[in-house]
Amino acid sequence: MEGVLDGVRVLDVSESASGAYCGRLLACYGAEVIKVEPPGTGDPARRAGPFPEDRPDPEASAAFLYLNAGKKGITLNLEAAGGQAVLRELAAAADVLLEDAGPGVMDGRGLGWEDLARVNPALIYVSLSPFGATGPYATYRATQLTLYALGGYMYLTGDPDREPLQGPGSQPAYLAGAHALTGVMLALLAREAGAGGQRVEVSELESVAAAHQWTITRYNYSGTVQRRIGNRYDFGHPITIYPCADGYVGIGISTDEQAERFFVLIGRPELLADPRFGTNLARLLHADEFDEIVLPWFRARGKEEITRLCQELRVPCSPVTEVDELLANEHLAARGFWQEVPHPAAGTLHYPGPPFRMSETPGRPGRAPLLGEHNEEVYGVWLGYDRQRLTLLRRAGVI
Repeated sequence: MEGVLDGVRVLDVSESASGAYCGRLLACYGAEVIKVEPPGTGDPARRAGPFPEDRPDPEASAAFLYLNAGKKGITLNLEAAGGQAVLRELAAAADVLLEDAGPGVMDGRGLGWEDLARVNPALIYVSLSPFGATGPYATYRATQLTLYALGGYMYLTGDPDREPLQGPGSQPAYLAGAHALTGVMLALLAREAGAGGQRVEVSELESVAAAHQWTITRYNYSGTVQRRIGNRYDFGHPITIYPCADGYVGIGISTDEQAERFFVLIGRPELLADPRFGTNLARLLHADEFDEIVLPWFRARGKEEITRLCQELRVPCSPVTEVDELLANEHLAARGFWQEVPHPAAGTLHYPGPPFRMSETPGRPGRAPLLGEHNEEVYGVWLGYDRQRLTLLRRAGVI
């Protein structure tokens, strides 16, 4: 086996990041993932930048290339009766189907879970959506901002005297995609044990809400509502971000022993005897005074030097890394995390490696497909279509 999922066939009919990311992970570990796109226009991500040299090119969209790495690509019109009939044939030969069209959309096309389970009882049908298939919000629209806000994380992010802040990027979607991978794997195990196919449903909102740590537990136990505290941590100090000569560093002193070593490092060992700074709680209660004392030491040094000095004394610290620095990080380079993948339209780009590593069946990178690149291969191998039939389907606007 080259990949742990060799032999698993996946139809990816998703059009947003959550479903596409799940498909990317499945492809990384060896599954044959078929990206299904509308003829002509392709997946909406193809029109999202950035593009190389800022020249829009549907074959070189950064979003599409990342989310669809390692997949094969076909075109199919799911709005047409002919296209729906073809997808049923494909589903009969598949192990997994990924969709994120929203509650009721696939059912309206005759391609819902119950429809496809009739043609393939062993199919694992994965539905991803912002709010899930049921409940009062099921048909609501959402953005990542909506999900950060409703999921409780926006309320926790930002300074205490300012408005809440959105988190970076599309983390709710990626978190849901990672949960979907877990659901697929468990459903495959259950199928091997004789359970047959089943539907796996993933809600982005629930994925965000489930990621809370002690904020929910604290409220359940004591009724305490977690407040925004900026870059500070409400159980000790300094667990925060400090500016330095060339950027920022994150430091996490969580024990008195670490504090003592840090005070020695900055040449202020007497601070440990100061009742304002002798314990984590005391430092937190006098955080502004503490920061005023230690900030000059940070501002006089670069982030790499600060990190090295702190780590030599086993004081948790790291630079706040910018994107170019992340790509050049020596630790990630030593582990071979960033991988170069050539693409015929976009050139050679750097991609993150597998999110987890398996000693016997390691993940393998791959490039995203061109629009309709594998039509002949997939329709020929999966369904036995010849070129004449593909030509007829193309003329009819089905593929």
